[in-house]
Amino acid sequence: MSLPKPSSPTPPAGRAVVITGASSGLGEACALQLSRVGFHVFAGVRRAEDGERLRTAATGRLTPVLLDVTDEKAVRAAVDEVTESVGAAGLRGLVNNAGIAVTAPLECVPGDLVRRQLDTNVTGQLLVIQGFLPLLRTGAGRIVNVTSGLGNVALPYLGAYAAAQFAKEALSDALRRELAPQNVPVTVVQPGAVLTPLWSKMSEAGDRALESAPEQVRELYRHTFPRFMATNETAALTSRTTPDDVARVIFRALVTERPRTRYAVGRDARGSRVLRRLLPDRAIDRLLGGIVTRTP
Repeated sequence: MSLPKPSSPTPPAGRAVVITGASSGLGEACALQLSRVGFHVFAGVRRAEDGERLRTAATGRLTPVLLDVTDEKAVRAAVDEVTESVGAAGLRGLVNNAGIAVTAPLECVPGDLVRRQLDTNVTGQLLVIQGFLPLLRTGAGRIVNVTSGLGNVALPYLGAYAAAQFAKEALSDALRRELAPQNVPVTVVQPGAVLTPLWSKMSEAGDRALESAPEQVRELYRHTFPRFMATNETAALTSRTTPDDVARVIFRALVTERPRTRYAVGRDARGSRVLRRLLPDRAIDRLLGGIVTRTP
């Protein structure tokens, strides 16, 4: 599938980009796509075997880098490795894609899981940005932060994940304004429902969180939470948005001369933006009320 031709593009040939969370799903698709069109991709993975699999699937322009965004030492080591490789050329782009999704009624989410959600999707992203900013300034580069439609409207039972996405949206807004005088653009890409391994991980983690709650609490959500998860899975299975669709938008954000501040990918992501702009909170509450209505 060919990539779109953006207006006033910057040729990617030989330019370097870093992508976090490239082991699977959106990050993997993006890493492979960008390497095919000419970028030299430093693909952040947490396991060496994932890196070797990516290297085999890609062109010769992909270099795996061990990178756990929640580990400050690992982030510093990755920055040093990339710096040694790119030298004075710097980076064309940093794509912050790494993330997890905690799915459960907020009453059932343990504190350590909330901290892991925020450490991975927010704090870890900022650590990576801080580490690579000198290379981005040197290379006239830019930042692309991958969030989701849940950065617009928070759904019941996805509160922890939505909190992280809202925070990443705020972080992106502040960075865009702070870095504008330094000519480092910051763009947000908001995918909607996309079928990736994240969905099965969400379901398993949600089930564990619910089962760990006291029995009287489990009973409150026993009908509605599984129904919500089943609906979510159906949405992902039937979605027309693919990881390659998201990769093409990230490519556009990297090469367009004046990228948008936000790109929504998929009808549901675009719809959530419209809902937030046009409807008051109570109206959105009524639209989403069926999710939390108990089955007799």
